[in-house]
Amino acid sequence: MNRPTTTSKRQTKATQSPSKRTCKTTPPETAQVDSGPMEERLTEQFRSLRLPMFRDQFQSSADRAAAEDLSHVEYLAELTDLECQARHESRIKRLMTNSRLPLGKTWETFKFDRLPLSVTRQLESLREGSFLDRRENVLIFGRPGAGKSHALCALANQLVQQGRSMLLTTCSLLVQQLLIAKRDLRLQKFIKKLSRYEGLLIDDLGYVQQDREEMEVLFTLLAERYERGSVLLTSNLAFSKWDQIFKDAMTTAAAIDRLVHHSVIIELNVPSYRVETARQTKSAGQSRKGSKQKSTS
Repeated sequence: MNRPTTTSKRQTKATQSPSKRTCKTTPPETAQVDSGPMEERLTEQFRSLRLPMFRDQFQSSADRAAAEDLSHVEYLAELTDLECQARHESRIKRLMTNSRLPLGKTWETFKFDRLPLSVTRQLESLREGSFLDRRENVLIFGRPGAGKSHALCALANQLVQQGRSMLLTTCSLLVQQLLIAKRDLRLQKFIKKLSRYEGLLIDDLGYVQQDREEMEVLFTLLAERYERGSVLLTSNLAFSKWDQIFKDAMTTAAAIDRLVHHSVIIELNVPSYRVETARQTKSAGQSRKGSKQKSTS
């Protein structure tokens, strides 16, 4: 049997080695580097990654890091802080828009000096928002003009600032939306959409006298939301008069039971703010008129 000579082995090795060397030295296509400037490439990458603060601030932050002799970690931490802050502010702005809260009814503009100290403390304790985690309700009662709606909106505004999702609606509008959803065979879908909000604010429960169909959709919402999400509502009617809303004693008792089971009840037993303001304005006008008459006599 003929054995291959040493020369043939060397020839075979020589013919194979060039292809091996080519494999090692040819870079893969994915490793090819863009020939554009580094800043432009980073800008496009940050835009693609949706990092607007990185995109807008990386160069100025890099210049400052070089001037202040910051480490790579400190430079990255500064950029990351800017990005997180921007995202937080954007989220709060989006939550505020979605909440439909009025701009003027805030914590800062509410007249706390009109309230008993015990009520002020109740509202203060709710500001930190843990009742939302416990799916507890907030029920605010009082006469017309007592400040129920303002207190509700002021509280919700504080919670939105903490990143909580809230939605304000009037009882009459909510009932009409529920009726339309029921007519279109999407009532459960609409109620599920409302469940995305940690707090559902229902203003003026009791001002509109519902018929039986309206009462049924409202009760359905309250029953579905029971222990699944917080309801914050205002009403000028005491519980003893809620049969005007839900029409029959059994449904009224069932609705009250679901709302009260896990709840904080706040009673604003104070005079109408609008009436007080009107009286003060009238009194001030009469005083000015009297002073003017004295000066002319």
